[in-house]
Amino acid sequence: MGNRRRAPERGRTKKPAVIGGVIAVVVGGAGLGGYALYSGGSAADAGASSEAKAVRSGPLSAAEVTSTATAFLAAWQGGDVRTAAAATNDTAAAAALLTGYGKEAYVKDVTLTARKRTGDTVPFAVKGTVAHKGLSKPLAYESELTVVRRAKDGKPLVDWHAAVVHPELEDGDKLVTGAAGTPPVKALDRDGGELTTAEYPSLGTVLDGLREKYGKKAGGKAGVELRVIRAGSEDAQGAGGSKKTKASAAGKNPDKTLLELSEGTPGTVRTTLSPGLQAAAEKQVAAKSKASAVVIRPSTGEILAVANSGHGFNTAFQGSLAPGSTMKIVTASLLIDKGLASTDKEHPCPKYFTYGGWKFQNDDKFEIKGGTFKASFARSCNTAFISQAKELSDDDLTEQAQQVFGLGLDNWAIGVPTFDGSVPVQSQAQMAASLIGQGGVRMNPLNMASVVATAKTGTFHQPYLVSPTVDDRTLATAPRSLSAGTRAQLKELLQYTAAAGTAAEAMAGLGPDFGAKTGSAEVDGQKKPNGWFTAWKGDLAAAGVVQQGGHGGETAGPIVAALLKAGS
Repeated sequence: MGNRRRAPERGRTKKPAVIGGVIAVVVGGAGLGGYALYSGGSAADAGASSEAKAVRSGPLSAAEVTSTATAFLAAWQGGDVRTAAAATNDTAAAAALLTGYGKEAYVKDVTLTARKRTGDTVPFAVKGTVAHKGLSKPLAYESELTVVRRAKDGKPLVDWHAAVVHPELEDGDKLVTGAAGTPPVKALDRDGGELTTAEYPSLGTVLDGLREKYGKKAGGKAGVELRVIRAGSEDAQGAGGSKKTKASAAGKNPDKTLLELSEGTPGTVRTTLSPGLQAAAEKQVAAKSKASAVVIRPSTGEILAVANSGHGFNTAFQGSLAPGSTMKIVTASLLIDKGLASTDKEHPCPKYFTYGGWKFQNDDKFEIKGGTFKASFARSCNTAFISQAKELSDDDLTEQAQQVFGLGLDNWAIGVPTFDGSVPVQSQAQMAASLIGQGGVRMNPLNMASVVATAKTGTFHQPYLVSPTVDDRTLATAPRSLSAGTRAQLKELLQYTAAAGTAAEAMAGLGPDFGAKTGSAEVDGQKKPNGWFTAWKGDLAAAGVVQQGGHGGETAGPIVAALLKAGS
């Protein structure tokens, strides 16, 4: 290892102080104004004799982690972008973002203070000033970096991601200060009350999405802000750039304001959210880790509540998760349509069924001898569905999902970004797995609330958060409705499951106009499956997921049932 570059020490009259396990000294000099970090040893500079040494491997030492982090932070703080970028494993990306930090975000007088190291990760505090065209405001936040060893020479380097610079950044995003391209909006609930994150913490990404979609249409005036500009957004591409496609928007958060230097004048956008149900949804998901829920009105598609226990990503609208046995609603409609199953007819539910080289089994390896399809649906028998795979074409489930339930076409226009479900055409074992909501099938609570709503009404009504009359947009439709016979049988299956099947405990006391389906989706690397639950009561439909929660009836079930009760 060579010698680490030390930060300038002009005017130092005091002994170094130790902050968070890293040495820091007060320094002077233009644009520095704080603590410069240093230690002996260098991570950014290689000694002339390094080629003669054996390549280091194995876990990083505490000294390597600390010295690498210190060198990077000292260079960044000192405005030495080239040296800071060289201390990372992606020099080009680091140099671009760090350069933009000063020249596009206009952050100056940066002070970086390392916190206590945890393994290979070093948290640090950032303080600075955002100054642009005579306006300025202090900026402060916490971030972290992780040190990794480069394989080719064993050199420790900062593992580069945009989130190192700011935790709200995703790779490809940038920070920009200036007149906001999109004016702010004042979002209202269905009763005219203002929606704020102070009252409804889950709505942060929703409010950002409403601003991105309606800011320029709602009559507001933009202020001067420090903003996260997402890769591919209109603001990132400039006024003349092309708009994001639905597919690219689905998995990305909207642009986000981090700091207002001057306030804009907001326009007003009314949503379909119910203040009472939104408050109830916030309360329910907050009680569990990684929980998300959505409530809609089946007869219209209006979204009445959306909530996530984690506030950084809108899993309820944009998540892409295997839905487990809740997908059996769609599959059951397909089997009934094709005459492969009927509510009260005998239907096989063996312990095991092999298809496409995979051996499928039921939870706890149960079987139902001589039982009906209704019994298998209510008990969530996997093999009752897998056993019919041999009678289906590879694209049958995909067509049913698209043509009846409006899923997987990337054409929903609810007012903010969404993922509209995915049911890809698959074959052999993967096709069979899709029948029970595994394989390549991906959904979120919004999708599954819509599925149970379609089962209830017989016709797909695209969910929406902002009335289409606001901007004359066209809502998605499905080519066909459920036949009267299939709808009647599907409702009976869901009602029986809510009354006497796996959903009965959660749905107790909510009948008789109700229906429900539970689900548990296995995920590689998780000790517990994701728990799913979707149900309707009257003209309310809801769905929820608790990631790594376990069985859906025990985890997501109480959340959904509480929301249906709250809306009654």
